[in-house]
Amino acid sequence: MPPARTPLDRDALTVELVFAFVTGAGVAAVVFLAVASPALLSDLSRAEERQVLTAGSVAAAAGFLWRVVRVLRGVRRAARQPSQPGRTSPDS
Repeated sequence: MPPARTPLDRDALTVELVFAFVTGAGVAAVVFLAVASPALLSDLSRAEERQVLTAGSVAAAAGFLWRVVRVLRGVRRAARQPSQPGRTSPDS
């Protein structure tokens, strides 16, 4: 049975979740603009524009998921390590 979470643990997890989603949205926006900028800045046919925008959307979704998973895996990894104030490595 896992140990009960304290309110402080739940608050820290909430902060990490919000951080993951906000930074994921930022990554998605940057990736979308990078991939879709040709469609936004040049004269493409409607079919080409739709393809570029679709590729931008897919890349943005992938960037969002990558960032959220990366942040949450770091939280999970940090939760598994016991807290040892003043110690720099498990061997010290």
